Amino acid sequence: MAAPSLLNWRRVSSFTGPVPRARHGHRAVAIRELMIIFGGGNEGIADELHVYNTVTNQWFLPAVRGDIPPGCAAHGFVCDGTRILVFGGMVEYGRYSNELYELQASRWLWRKVKPQPPPSGLPPCPRLGHSFSLYGNKCYLFGGLANESEDSNNNVPRYLNDFYELELQHGSGVVGWSIPATKGIVPSPRESHTAIIYCKKDSGSPKMYVFGGMCGARLDDLWQLDLETMSWSKPETKGTVPLPRSLHTASVIGNKMYIFGGWVPHKGENPENSPNDCEWRCTSSFSYLNLDTVEWTTLVSDSQEDKKNSRPRPRAGHCAVAVGTRLYFWSGRDGYKKALNSQVCCKDLWYLDTEKPPAPSQVQLIKATTNSFHVKWDEVPTVEGYLLQLNTDLLYHTASADSSAAPNTLGGRMDPQRQGSNSILHNSVSDTVNSAKTEHTAMKGTSLKSKPDFRAADSNAGLHSPLAPNAPHNNSCVTDMLWKSEGTSAGTKGRDLHDMVLFTFFTVNLSDRLSVRELLLTPIVVMLRSGLDEELSFSSSCLAVDELCALPATKISRVEVHAAAMPFSVSTWSAGDGHGFGEAQIFQIQRLLDLCLLVLNLEKKPTWNGASYLFLLEQIKEISSNPVAILKTEHQWCDVGIFKNNTALVSQFYLLPKGKQSMSKVGNADVPDYSLLKKQDLVPGTVYKFRVAAINGCGIGPFSKISEFKTCIPGFPGAPSTVRISKNVEGIHLSWEPPTSPSGNILEYSAYLAIRTAQVQDNPSQLVFMRIYCGLKTSCVVTSGQLANAHIDYTSRPAVVFRISAKNEKGYGPATQVRWLQGNNKKAPLS
Repeated sequence: MAAPSLLNWRRVSSFTGPVPRARHGHRAVAIRELMIIFGGGNEGIADELHVYNTVTNQWFLPAVRGDIPPGCAAHGFVCDGTRILVFGGMVEYGRYSNELYELQASRWLWRKVKPQPPPSGLPPCPRLGHSFSLYGNKCYLFGGLANESEDSNNNVPRYLNDFYELELQHGSGVVGWSIPATKGIVPSPRESHTAIIYCKKDSGSPKMYVFGGMCGARLDDLWQLDLETMSWSKPETKGTVPLPRSLHTASVIGNKMYIFGGWVPHKGENPENSPNDCEWRCTSSFSYLNLDTVEWTTLVSDSQEDKKNSRPRPRAGHCAVAVGTRLYFWSGRDGYKKALNSQVCCKDLWYLDTEKPPAPSQVQLIKATTNSFHVKWDEVPTVEGYLLQLNTDLLYHTASADSSAAPNTLGGRMDPQRQGSNSILHNSVSDTVNSAKTEHTAMKGTSLKSKPDFRAADSNAGLHSPLAPNAPHNNSCVTDMLWKSEGTSAGTKGRDLHDMVLFTFFTVNLSDRLSVRELLLTPIVVMLRSGLDEELSFSSSCLAVDELCALPATKISRVEVHAAAMPFSVSTWSAGDGHGFGEAQIFQIQRLLDLCLLVLNLEKKPTWNGASYLFLLEQIKEISSNPVAILKTEHQWCDVGIFKNNTALVSQFYLLPKGKQSMSKVGNADVPDYSLLKKQDLVPGTVYKFRVAAINGCGIGPFSKISEFKTCIPGFPGAPSTVRISKNVEGIHLSWEPPTSPSGNILEYSAYLAIRTAQVQDNPSQLVFMRIYCGLKTSCVVTSGQLANAHIDYTSRPAVVFRISAKNEKGYGPATQVRWLQGNNKKAPLS
């Protein structure tokens, strides 16, 4: 729970539907996102059932039927799955009930139930203000207030401390009452107390905790009942015990029991000296009891003022329900003195997030284009929004630079062969790129002299899928990328030499030992700051290059270009000739200039002369005098934005301000002003990593596992759409619509099924796919035999995973992924 000063209360001010009239003595339970309220009184006892949807902020009155109970207040109200039980309460002034009703909320059907009486003893007498708690298939009734007089107009109160157990039938109905034999000292009689049941994880028996209430005077004692041994005890607590109170609420979230509001002694009064005559007032104090350590923590004290109306005002007889880790509070009566004849009831609805939200599921791809992604993730209950971030290995400038200068990063594309219908594709970049089942294989460490033809390996977003956060980066050597640029006219034409040097030196994967000797033509100084304080200066010597490339990526934190380390002097060069350089040095410089052409995509090579070389060297000297080439091994995540719903269309992201490692601070800190930040467009044929975190009143929760997707390259077909799944005699029928952007004629489709393997069992995020169809039709049958080998994906709800991709003259485009839910056999296109 947040520190007291950081509590972020929210008042719900925007809602629709018929709002129930203000009241006190009502009760509420939660069924998933629904808050269900029944009973209570204010100028008469209410008999309606009201429902509030915490997701849509909508109130509604369900059309109930069956044995509808009369209105009641201060009753017992518990929820078992989708059924609700109501016991007792005040049905009119001085007349109390001991009847039991059951509501099947899935059909809004009421039924009056008649449990068997106890084997020995009488059933519970009519009462109000009792506690009624559920654990397993039993409800536990304790205490309350009875009327000793048979005349309802002549109320003679009797406080109770009897204890009953009600056994339930599975799904619907009850068995009967019993009176368990308990051990130890029984708590004193009381009413308007609270009782919750908690069982410590992995150990211990369930225990019922009774707190407060009144018996002529308010109480502040805490009692514990072990439900296995039926032993009462009074645990010794630590911390500041809340003031004596009644008509408060107690709610359990995790291992904490949250106590809010109620009637407490008036300031300056000591209830022990004059328990029956002192004044009482409502409070808005808020505390919790850690049920594992039995320690009280005060979050809002009774004396803490609220001049800004930033939290619920004092109240008693309100209701509180927990929806996930969020607490909702509604209505209740306000008042400062017991002597007041008329009470003012609150009509406001508040909520408070008690913990940061959990991590959402991995980001999932719905559709990829050349410059955008349509993504989604599973909803997280009771959140106010989602922060979506991306990261790419692309080099891009900080916010002070032109965002259009980002270079294209090229990678491998999975292009399945036709041979056999059981081609297996692994769910990782390395497996996809290097698989023997693909038409094109990335070439790592290729020498520049070999000058292979990479044009056949044109890449696109193959069947990419989420990667684990520690997945290896199998980028091709920069030589592959540079030679691949040759012969193309689009992309980086016009980029200055500064960008070329950055691109040349820093697109090499330094975590591998690569043959990059020809790339390191300009001497540089490597600053090793992760555990090594020395500076390593080298030119293009074999030893220095091998030492650099053998270092793990985590050892290299900064690379700078320094003119001082150059093995020759610029001043020895004369424009127009090559004097002052040896043949090898001139060859090295010319090779670097050739690399410049490939990166800059110049269509025609200029004639190299002394002036050209001198210009190049002066540029390098200028760069080295103002070193800006920085390679950081830690990922810099950039915000895509904060989204209200669990889907996003991503075509841009916000550039980090200069010197910033991150920008997102939500909750009790400032939200970034995105209008002041520059944007960067997504680049075709580029791999981007995504992660998402949920946001609530406590701030940003943990991020999801990392997913990785690739934008398409122009000319390849888009992903198939509108996938449908239906059952048939043979198994299931899978159909889809052609891509909206085929970019030519579709030659064939391929469909894949995620299958069970030992690899998937060891790492469920790394799926393995088997091809189950290849042909021109936009549909196929998946047989029962094939489905028998399917892997059930549990990253969110249990589902069978399919992928479908289209092929045109250039090759296969990105795949559409579909998750076929197994709980209710509904499809969930989450690709």
